[in-house]
Amino acid sequence: MNTCTLEQARAAKTKALEVFRSFVPVAGIGITRIEKGYGLKVNLERQPKVPLPTDVDGVPVRVEVVGKIGKRPMAP
Repeated sequence: MNTCTLEQARAAKTKALEVFRSFVPVAGIGITRIEKGYGLKVNLERQPKVPLPTDVDGVPVRVEVVGKIGKRPMAP
């Protein structure tokens, strides 16, 4: 069961960015609830070709491929 604190998740964000960028372009990293604790949500620009880590410094990670994030045109 996940019991990571919010502080642990915040502390792992920078390292997670470094780790995941070495595999695939990262669109963003956030913090999310996982079970009774906190974890990281890693948004990727494309599907990785290799298996990715499931945790960083003991903090669980959820990965989602969201594509490239960019500026949207303004609605009329």
